[in-house]
Amino acid sequence: MIIAVDGPAASGKGTISRALAQHFGLPWLDTGLLYRAVGVATVRGGGDPDDEAAALAACDFDEALLDDAELRSEQAGEWASRVSVHPAVREALVVRQQRFANQPGGAVLDGRDIGTVIAPDADAKLFVTASAESRAARRHADEVALDPDADYAEILADIEERDRRDASRSAAPMRQADDADLLDTTDLTISAAVQRAIALVEARTGRR
Repeated sequence: MIIAVDGPAASGKGTISRALAQHFGLPWLDTGLLYRAVGVATVRGGGDPDDEAAALAACDFDEALLDDAELRSEQAGEWASRVSVHPAVREALVVRQQRFANQPGGAVLDGRDIGTVIAPDADAKLFVTASAESRAARRHADEVALDPDADYAEILADIEERDRRDASRSAAPMRQADDADLLDTTDLTISAAVQRAIALVEARTGRR
């Protein structure tokens, strides 16, 4: 069984995907980490995330980089959004993602184009979203724990810019697949969002 979970930054799709993987006993891949790794590798190599050639060269990153704490930083997320607009970068990472999705028994993958490009025949698809304001508030709460001076307005502006970039890129733009169930987490607790996601997948697959 393949479960595809797409949606914008800070919508809760990572938490939901992890919970789905645990509930159904499936391996999980946060595909955003691949793009974060490319972004970090590009910058560490002295390149510009907006330079397609530099970003493509960084796609050959060491697997150990996926465990680097810097990949979870807000800066890495911004670099990931910038390198992900390059068609050559997306093409280079498609094979790795599809191999994971098509392993025996299936998998859960979350990202921006799982249900539309990586696994268009997934057994269940979710598009997890929330208002930009609520997503910024969640991200701000996380950032304040590390930096008391974190600015909500800046975080909101960054999220809105990333949404624009992800939705308008020419290569695999972020969008809800025609056969995906919409899950808006704006007014849901984490527990409620997870339970709703499980119910949606069970309804699609008949698997409990």
